[in-house]
Amino acid sequence: MKDLEKPVGSVQDKWKLLPYFLQLRGLVKQHIDSFNYFTSVDLRNIVRAQANNVVRSDADPKFFLQYTDIQLGVPSIDEEAFVSTNVTPHQCRLRDRTYAAPVYVSVRYRRGNKIVTNNKVLIGRIPIMLRSARCVLAGKSEAALAKLKECPYDPGGYFIVRGVEKVVLIHEQLSKNRVIIEEDAKRNVCASITSSTHERKSRTNIFLNKGRVYLKSNSFGSDIPIVIVLKGMGVESDQEIVSLVGSEADVCDALSASFEEASDLKVFTQQQALEYIGAKMNTQTTIGVTGGRHRGGFGRPMQDRNLVDAARSALANLVLNHVPCVNFNFRLKSIYVAHIVRRILFTDKDRTRLDDKDYYGNKRLELAGQLLSLLFEDLFKRFNSDLKRQADMVLSKPNRASVFDIIKCVRTDTITQGFFHALSTGNWTLKRFRMDRAGVTHVLSRLSYMSALGMMTRISSQFEKTRKVSGPRSLQPSQWGMLCPADTPEGEACGLVKNLALLCHVTSDEEPAPIKRLCFDLGVTDVSLSSGEEINHASNYLVMLNGVIIGTHVNPRTFVTRLRRIRRAGLIGEFVSVMIHDVQRVVYIASDGGRVCRPLLLIDPVTHRTRLTQRHLDELRAGVRNLSSLIVEGCVEYVDVNEENNCLVALHESEIGDRTTHLEIDPVTILGVVSGLIPYPHHNQSPRNTYQCAMGKQAIGTIAMNQFERIDTLLYTMVYPQMPMVKTRVLDLVNFDHVPAGQNAIVAVMSYSGYDIEDAIVLNKASLDRGFGRCMVFKKYQTMIKKYANGSYDRIVARRPVSTPALPAINSIIFPTVIRLGKPWGFIIRSGHIP
Repeated sequence: MKDLEKPVGSVQDKWKLLPYFLQLRGLVKQHIDSFNYFTSVDLRNIVRAQANNVVRSDADPKFFLQYTDIQLGVPSIDEEAFVSTNVTPHQCRLRDRTYAAPVYVSVRYRRGNKIVTNNKVLIGRIPIMLRSARCVLAGKSEAALAKLKECPYDPGGYFIVRGVEKVVLIHEQLSKNRVIIEEDAKRNVCASITSSTHERKSRTNIFLNKGRVYLKSNSFGSDIPIVIVLKGMGVESDQEIVSLVGSEADVCDALSASFEEASDLKVFTQQQALEYIGAKMNTQTTIGVTGGRHRGGFGRPMQDRNLVDAARSALANLVLNHVPCVNFNFRLKSIYVAHIVRRILFTDKDRTRLDDKDYYGNKRLELAGQLLSLLFEDLFKRFNSDLKRQADMVLSKPNRASVFDIIKCVRTDTITQGFFHALSTGNWTLKRFRMDRAGVTHVLSRLSYMSALGMMTRISSQFEKTRKVSGPRSLQPSQWGMLCPADTPEGEACGLVKNLALLCHVTSDEEPAPIKRLCFDLGVTDVSLSSGEEINHASNYLVMLNGVIIGTHVNPRTFVTRLRRIRRAGLIGEFVSVMIHDVQRVVYIASDGGRVCRPLLLIDPVTHRTRLTQRHLDELRAGVRNLSSLIVEGCVEYVDVNEENNCLVALHESEIGDRTTHLEIDPVTILGVVSGLIPYPHHNQSPRNTYQCAMGKQAIGTIAMNQFERIDTLLYTMVYPQMPMVKTRVLDLVNFDHVPAGQNAIVAVMSYSGYDIEDAIVLNKASLDRGFGRCMVFKKYQTMIKKYANGSYDRIVARRPVSTPALPAINSIIFPTVIRLGKPWGFIIRSGHIP
């Protein structure tokens, strides 16, 4: 009994956790999780967002159409005569159809003098990701998958559009709603913030120029002095501005030039500041006011407002719009701006405080769910504007023969064709969000099982490949355990195209409201109730949740310890990140999506041993316990890149010391899926591992268990694929032993007649005759079977003598002149149905 309670001591024992992690999360779980979040949460949030929820008409103020709910149906295809039938992915591959599901909305709208409700209005079709919650393959056993002619080892996570398998690559982006402080071209300190909500997206820059601080936004024609911005937000007193930014002597000296500029411009009150800001606004800026006394939905005309109202609305809804501003209460936003100014002034004195754009904690990975969410939001706004245009056109006519029904004007092709075109071409052109990307989707490579699996974990960077800059290409220390250090292409894309590590997980968005309430319960003081002196007091740390300041705490280390203890007990999300930053005096809490994290074993601070015992592994093996229970009991913990800064992680048990907080599950998990197949990689020169990652995907073998059920454009299969004689543990984990590639060749390194000089090889003819290296190549030929207006129809005929159209016999030799498919046309229906 005592042996069972001993902590796990060897690498071999800890290794047994890996199969359970991969069973629980899978290799492409991040794609499927993000798509499930899009269908279950994002769709509803987009439709219910105030900017999209109501369609109004300029011609009739009484008219409205309001969305109350949205539902996603089951995958189906529309046959002739408007008949819809359920469909499987395999049928879509064979018939060149799109695996998609209909989208229905529930609406309330005015028809004549009545308010009408309709609970099932079709607005379009959305492609469904294979193995997601909406897919017919979800949760199926191996036997059920075999009946549907699907491979049980196929990971899913891709789409089928017009019969072609398309995968949305993971895209690397800078964090949204976060402050990134860097140097601009003139070596001035500049803070850039990209704000993103379902209401709108915006970008704000606050920078130092010639000793003065300015704010730059697309809404304004020129830069606005920061003191005028703060006065426009209601902080009229210079003394209060100083207390919010900081009352240190250095800070006061640095702010003096900005105060002088505001004084020279004769701006002293909020009214004067708003008039100044309003005069600087772009005339093209369209402001949709959310909240406050102006309530407007989609298509509400911009009311004639004076410059003061326009400036107030811009500050509330366009500048740093991710910071909430309810009823024009700018208190929280002014504190946020003052905090950014404080960081800029300190960074100007000490350039070591600059942020690194390439640091992976400042990056977020955009998965299929986030990209489809942006696409749907753009298409839905276009769909609403079409409805508004139709309503304006009809309601402006005074003499109408019948009552106008907006439902009859609904066009389903706007959303349907928008999705199909984007996934087919890979072009994400969203003018509303200033987004123009090419190559977002790629055809899933089916050269081998590993090429498909490697493509699902690939990360694409938006950095230009032609630029010769080493920073984004170099291997960052912050990528340890998150990204594979070996699997990257050669040439111009080197370092820009990366791959996820074996146990890396990409988070999905989590509701921040419960975490915010928990923080207040743990002693966080609401920042809107604090004065500037209290916020910047030496004993106080700011607490930020997803980039927004929520309060301050006097004892940050106790707060962080308690919050982590609650997370380890499973009371909040396991992927919530908590980091304490002593230089900035901030506690950062993150629950947003797109962060990379990985599991680590927790070290007990008292015994300095792992909390994982042999009993846990035995119960896992017996099926009594699952991996989630280990997370709830605090044996295993997911840690993201930022929280790793507060951790000391040991690679082996022998390295555990008094300050060690975590232990690696196994060192091999820093490698990716493809590089994990290389035996003894530490004996190779580093570039050789990189070359093998590219070449290992090209090995011909078995692409899937259903390869003879599929009809691919071009399919290569090995006649005699073999299991490797030397294999790694990763090979069994990714099921490569069931769908192998390549053969074991016996190589003799010797001189043989000079024909094997340099890279040439000499092959044994007897081994070739026995089938060494023999492969089969399948090509697809397709035709359409049609019915004609005169009653005739096409059909495929049986094989006949060579002189007539025929199907070639199996295993017969095909010459270019031989007919591959016999399809005489003009068969007349005599009786019955088409054979």
